[in-house]
Amino acid sequence: MKSSGQGPLAAAADKQIDLRAKFYEYFELVPATTEDLKREVYKLRYQVYCVETGFERREDCERVIEDGEPVYLERDEFDDRSVHSLVRHRRTGLYAATVRLVLPDPGDPAAPYPIEDHCVLEYPVTDPRIRLHLAEISRFAVSKHFKKRRGEEGTLAGIGEETRVYFDADERRILPHITVGLFAAIVRMTRAHGITHWYGVMEPALLRLLRLFGIRFVPIGPDVEYHGLRRPCLAEVDKVLPNMKKVNRAVWDLITEGGKYG
Repeated sequence: MKSSGQGPLAAAADKQIDLRAKFYEYFELVPATTEDLKREVYKLRYQVYCVETGFERREDCERVIEDGEPVYLERDEFDDRSVHSLVRHRRTGLYAATVRLVLPDPGDPAAPYPIEDHCVLEYPVTDPRIRLHLAEISRFAVSKHFKKRRGEEGTLAGIGEETRVYFDADERRILPHITVGLFAAIVRMTRAHGITHWYGVMEPALLRLLRLFGIRFVPIGPDVEYHGLRRPCLAEVDKVLPNMKKVNRAVWDLITEGGKYG
């Protein structure tokens, strides 16, 4: 039989490059390092946590005026010691998703994390040497308008009443990878701040999805009812990334930018 000239390894490499290239064709990662960008984070969180899910109350959110109209910001006491990232849809300029890392308090390694306030932990991180390099993945939020998986029309209602977002076939195929894009943002923030361990309180369904990508968290306590069923978890960064490379190299390639952040 005549060879096609392209073996399975070469074909797999092409697929990896395509996943990373396709994601960044439609989306970009935006570190929220300015007050204006942080406001975009808080606005998107209000949209997801208050309007879309009802997990938080509008009355508990900050109200500001933009262009003569009231705007609500979802914030909490952990934002002052957090770093934030956004995923931006290039064509429309809309922010599709956001996530934050709650960082350690260098002056007080015992300062609690959200997980320690809301969960009963059987295996908490108590070693102060580790806590100085421990961060919690938190406020993981994807706007419902960017969660479409299938549909004949390929159109979604946008954030504003007069806005509609139109997705072509390629864009619809990339939408499920927004979660992977958020993890790419997490890894960048992790490396920038010398983080070695992640706390997380996650939906079991999200944990199952992440396992398909080779991203494995270890349960450290019983499930809790907090805006739905949530599982407290811990992961060691330098174990997660090599495992991801073995299980799903294409996802590893996107998340670590070909090993740059691996």
